[in-house]
Amino acid sequence: MRRYLRIVVLCLACGFCSLLYAFSQLAVSLEEGAGGGGGKPQAAAASWLAGGGRGGARGVGSAGPAAHPGRSDRYSLKVQPAQRMHLAVVACGERLEETITMLKSAIIFSIRPLQFHIFAEDQLHDSFKGILDSWSFLQTFNYSLYPITFPSENAAEWKKLFKPCASQRLFLPLILKEVDSLLYVDTDILFLRPVDDIWSLLKKFNSTQIAAMAPEHEEPRIGWYNRFARHPYYGKTGVNSGVMLMNMTRMRRKYFKNDMTAVRLRWGDILMPLLKKYKLNITWGDQDLLNIIFFHNPESLFVFPCQWNYRPDHCIYGSNCREAEEEGIFILHGNRGVYHDDKQPAFRAIYEALRNCSFKDDNIRSLLKPLELELQKTVHTYCGKIYKIFIKQLTKSIQDRYDRPPKER
Repeated sequence: MRRYLRIVVLCLACGFCSLLYAFSQLAVSLEEGAGGGGGKPQAAAASWLAGGGRGGARGVGSAGPAAHPGRSDRYSLKVQPAQRMHLAVVACGERLEETITMLKSAIIFSIRPLQFHIFAEDQLHDSFKGILDSWSFLQTFNYSLYPITFPSENAAEWKKLFKPCASQRLFLPLILKEVDSLLYVDTDILFLRPVDDIWSLLKKFNSTQIAAMAPEHEEPRIGWYNRFARHPYYGKTGVNSGVMLMNMTRMRRKYFKNDMTAVRLRWGDILMPLLKKYKLNITWGDQDLLNIIFFHNPESLFVFPCQWNYRPDHCIYGSNCREAEEEGIFILHGNRGVYHDDKQPAFRAIYEALRNCSFKDDNIRSLLKPLELELQKTVHTYCGKIYKIFIKQLTKSIQDRYDRPPKER
């Protein structure tokens, strides 16, 4: 009888322990979220960020006073952080006007509130703050200003890589540790439809995808990577990092395959070894490093069509972005300095129209007619010959956002 009693007690004890373990695992899974939800990232911060002193935001930010005692938060929207779309940009040198025009295009068409993360050289901070504070009446965005921040032991090397400060984007998952997902764009980007639409692509990521970019080229015969690259690159023609959508929680957690060691490395550990190995073989800096990373981890990249990152290369030798021909351009990328010279006047016309546009509804509605007249003057160029794709989506965005009654928007 005693033997049976001992067996019963032992079984009860085992069952109780199993129950405790199951509840603990359930708690952990809820905390982490499915596929990189909004929980705190578990990846350890890089040593140069320890203490939080080097990547701190300046100016009006999204974090409330509890997170940053004494910081003004007067323009913060009263919405849950998860409802905001996070947009990051890095501005150095003479990029203030470009960046402001990009931010304006994001505000004009977007529906959900925006959180801007602006990384800029110190001398630009006052200018950004003055302009963005003057837009506070819109109540559609918050912003945080950050200093340019690189690992102290290699700061000079990172800063001079490709263009000044461009490689800052590589460190965003390590600096913005509380941000789950982020859209990074170059300063020479213009949104021709709501940011909401590209943000919605995050829902299309499968369980292994951590970031999304567009191909560098659609036509291999004019591709750069497949003809000249001296390092691995993603896919047939590489990817362009001027528009990069990221699930940064997944990026911080992932261990990346690489060609430097048999051991998989986390994001904060792979960047410097990668630069040391390939710095004599890369031309486009941080974009090349991203191509190398996703060459070894192709399952981690979601590739969106060229209309989400439309560049002069898509039309200067003849139209080669089929999706844009069918649906129009969603996001315009004026690289090669085309907003500021006469080489591609169609790009410049779009830029100047949005730069000079105010936030008044009537001003936005009346933007299209004079813009189309300007574009008609560009038909002597290959890009100008297809000028209608430049305003097709822009027209729809203005009609959807400003021509419908408020209840239908």
